[in-house]
Amino acid sequence: MVHSILHLDIDPPGANDWNCRPSAAHPRPVVLVHGTYENRYNNWARMSPELKARGYCVYALDYGDTDDAGVALAPTVKGYGDIRKSSKELAAFVDKVLAASGSGQVDLVGHSQGGTLSRWYLKADGGANPTDPSKNKVKKVVQLGATNHGTTMSGIETLADMLHMLGPGEKPLGKAGIQQYEKSDFIKELNADGDTVPGIDYTVVGTKYDEITTPWQSTFMTAGPGATVQNITLQEGCVVDFSAHLSMSYSPRAIGLVKRALDPSAPAAPCVPRAPAF
Repeated sequence: MVHSILHLDIDPPGANDWNCRPSAAHPRPVVLVHGTYENRYNNWARMSPELKARGYCVYALDYGDTDDAGVALAPTVKGYGDIRKSSKELAAFVDKVLAASGSGQVDLVGHSQGGTLSRWYLKADGGANPTDPSKNKVKKVVQLGATNHGTTMSGIETLADMLHMLGPGEKPLGKAGIQQYEKSDFIKELNADGDTVPGIDYTVVGTKYDEITTPWQSTFMTAGPGATVQNITLQEGCVVDFSAHLSMSYSPRAIGLVKRALDPSAPAAPCVPRAPAF
């Protein structure tokens, strides 16, 4: 995080090599989609080089930087704008990746809002083709702590709702935070037709120590027609990984689970002791 403050607009290591060509072993580029108030560097600085070392063409974008909220005063803070508008940014970025790589599809890896945004892109902005899933632009979606069914923010959102604070809170904090509230119109619309779209393989990783996406089980999804969902608890088989919401993307186990989701032949995810914030 500090490095991204000192080096604005920096790519995570291994990402955004626009001359990369996918291999036969890994034919789909991987697009990394950061979370709310994060950016492409501080969210993915550890995962991106590991995926690159596995032979993937890796790409990462910043989105949701709309300059219409108080958090915009911090130049490294992204992902706070209207998710519907951010989805169009993701759509344009995916099209750019497809054109540069010559690939027919990408895989998306999203943390927090990044996973939820990926779903909206599939639903509303061309990521999936409902009449012919073989023409989907996305094959796999891998999520870490995604706000798939909204969040109570450990009760903060519920308290704000009781005190009628959610409307006024939008301007300083940005619209995306309000849209991820569990009772928001956006969450209702996102899930109105079910959790999935046909032709997509989803992997959802949740942590028991998530203090942002709460309750933490709300991240998990149910597969609809033509889709598959694998729900994974980070601590299953590794009780010493105490990674919380923000640190998930730096967990060796979570990174290993992402690798396995993208390629089932990848080595088993390691079990490494992890403190909540490091």
